[in-house]
Amino acid sequence: MAESKFHESDFELASDHILRRWQRPALGIGGLALGASLLGAIVWPTQFYQAWLVAFLYWLGLAMGSTALLVLQHITGGRWGATIRRPLEAAAGTVPLMALCFVPIVIGLPILYEWARPEAVAADHILQQKAFYLNKPFFIGRAAFYFVVWSLLSRQLIHWSSQQDEDGHTWKRARRVHFFSRAGIILYVLTITFAAIDWGMSLTPHWYSHIYGLVFGIGQVLTAMTLMIMVTALTADRPPMSKVATPERFHDLGKLLFAFVMVWGYFNLSQFMIMWSANIPDEVPWYLARINGGWQVLMIVLLLVHFCVPFALLLSRSFKRNPAVLVKVAALLLAARYLDLYWWIMPAFSPEHFVIHPMHVATVLGVGGVWFWAFLNNLARRPLLAFNDPVIAWELEKA
Repeated sequence: MAESKFHESDFELASDHILRRWQRPALGIGGLALGASLLGAIVWPTQFYQAWLVAFLYWLGLAMGSTALLVLQHITGGRWGATIRRPLEAAAGTVPLMALCFVPIVIGLPILYEWARPEAVAADHILQQKAFYLNKPFFIGRAAFYFVVWSLLSRQLIHWSSQQDEDGHTWKRARRVHFFSRAGIILYVLTITFAAIDWGMSLTPHWYSHIYGLVFGIGQVLTAMTLMIMVTALTADRPPMSKVATPERFHDLGKLLFAFVMVWGYFNLSQFMIMWSANIPDEVPWYLARINGGWQVLMIVLLLVHFCVPFALLLSRSFKRNPAVLVKVAALLLAARYLDLYWWIMPAFSPEHFVIHPMHVATVLGVGGVWFWAFLNNLARRPLLAFNDPVIAWELEKA
């Protein structure tokens, strides 16, 4: 392994400016917004739980998308992942916080989900047939299982990374991480598919889609990649990060972002075309609710800001290598990800007309502020770069 030109203290200093600048404001904004959300829960309980579900799914996407990218990097061993490994680990470490944020959803089950209301189940033959799966105890038990698996997965990867910091790189541990990550990506796909069915698709229990979990998963990975690009750009102005956050690495991250945008578009288009052409009565109403009553405006906005504009910009090699441009595209997509989840979730509660409520602003800022505080806190505990990683050592030696 190449000798590093920097000491551990140099790596720690590289993250000071971003951490000190944003950590406390994030917690302050989050605390105030959570307070407003709790007050809103008393005045508008229905709107609160609906908004909380969207906010929860959005910020969960950053945590779980980062976990997915982390295991993907350990499997592929690409240099793109070595640069963003610490932010990925910091985001993956927030999974226990998201488990805590799931509690309001458990409390609001009868408000959010039709199948959780006994009178609705008694009057609906289809809900009665699905009651063996869609019931409160089993729903809560499955959610607990998901969070246990996700927490153990992220915690083990972070633990091995910390061991590498302490005693250096060993091929035995590297092989262990590699094989563990192979199992981890399978666990991620399976658990996130069932979680998407439970928390999103079951809002309309008469409707189903075989690709719903894949759309949900690629959305999470895309969300996480946007944040990783923004964090890398923000921390790339001083060594040692400036030595590894080169135009080539931004080009790699930009290509991955471009690929995820295209996969997201492909999955969504595939689902739409298959269901629309089949014209099955149980499937088409889901889309009818989202292309009428004002929801079609949001759909057009999503088509532009979530696909057309990023696709056009990311076609350019020079844009992908330019951090100033790439971070703007990432910020646009990060905002578009919330709009996408809003379009997927909220028409289940208001299929006749587009709706927006102050609770949506309060909850997304409340959960987001606390999430960012936890993320930055995790990031501050360790050097911004894995200084004993052979890829990082090679990059520094080359610089």
